Amino acid sequence: QVQVVESGGGLVQPGGSLRLSCLASGSTGNLVNMDWYRQAPGKQREMVADISSTGITNYATSVKGRFTISRDHAKNTMYLQMYSLKPEDTAVYYCRVQGYNDYDVGYEKWGQGTQVTVSS
Repeated sequence: QVQVVESGGGLVQPGGSLRLSCLASGSTGNLVNMDWYRQAPGKQREMVADISSTGITNYATSVKGRFTISRDHAKNTMYLQMYSLKPEDTAVYYCRVQGYNDYDVGYEKWGQGTQVTVSS
């Protein structure tokens, strides 16, 4: 079993910063991709950023230049450093991980999400 836990959300003023963390634990095996998604009230869940096992990153256009995704392989942890936050960044942020377990069976696991609220 793979467990995914996000942390670091909270309330921040416009222009502020936050850093989110995502820890994958359990039988992670070969952890390949780690992604951040977000879902605002009344909107569909959207990809924010992702990072491969080789460090290749992709960002949504709306966050490019403001958010930075990174990964610590030794700790099976992914981070999302968010700068210059805007009210429209308000959402529940979810971590998704994909990989192959010790039996070479593929898996995908989502965390429960962490709330980010940008408001004055």
